[in-house]
Amino acid sequence: MPLSPETRATLRTVSTATLATALFKRGLRNQFIQDVRPLNPNAGPMVGEAYTLRYIPAREDLNTLAAFRDPAHPQRVAVDRCPEGAVLVMDSRKNARAASAGGILVTRLMKRGAAGVVTDGGFRDSPEIAALPFPAYHSRPSAPTNLTLHQALDINVPIGCGDVAVFPGDVVVGDGEGVIVIPAGLADEVAREAAEMTVFEDFVLEEVNRGRGVIGLYPLVDEAAAADFAAWRARTGR
Repeated sequence: MPLSPETRATLRTVSTATLATALFKRGLRNQFIQDVRPLNPNAGPMVGEAYTLRYIPAREDLNTLAAFRDPAHPQRVAVDRCPEGAVLVMDSRKNARAASAGGILVTRLMKRGAAGVVTDGGFRDSPEIAALPFPAYHSRPSAPTNLTLHQALDINVPIGCGDVAVFPGDVVVGDGEGVIVIPAGLADEVAREAAEMTVFEDFVLEEVNRGRGVIGLYPLVDEAAAADFAAWRARTGR
């Protein structure tokens, strides 16, 4: 089922930390992509369905510069076919010794209307990518071309990215902390629960800033605190 505009909008308002808790409640412990970070922390939240690219180790007789002349080269095709509103997720085998992509390809994704890009490897031209108003996540900068180490092979197949299984159509959410993957069938209910959790946590933070202790408040087990929360929701309209 395609990601609804309502769920997409809701997921833009919640944190990956809150989503991780909602997923943990459902027995999903390993959905946060490890060791990736945003190049531009001010690019805003990233929400979109996964469109994937898988790299394997390069083989020297196949991965020459001439490979880029092939119009069917999977890296180029993935960039030019990534749907509007989707996130291109790359399996670079957690190897950032060569780039997964560079500034030109990431700019092309942005101009096509993609929601963002994630690799568990690295990007070249990282200063230029960091200046784009576009969510991009990687492990670290990496100047060498992908051809020196990676061979692009499969498009839109199940992959591993940062120790997380990513299936085409999974919902990918990124913020200043990192990237989390929500199984497509859970996106609507997880988004609703995370939005409710965010409302409660905003109340808790407000109370803590006023000097209130967390025992009985967080988690909410004290009847007086529960009554205060209900009154706060009525007063704020949340």
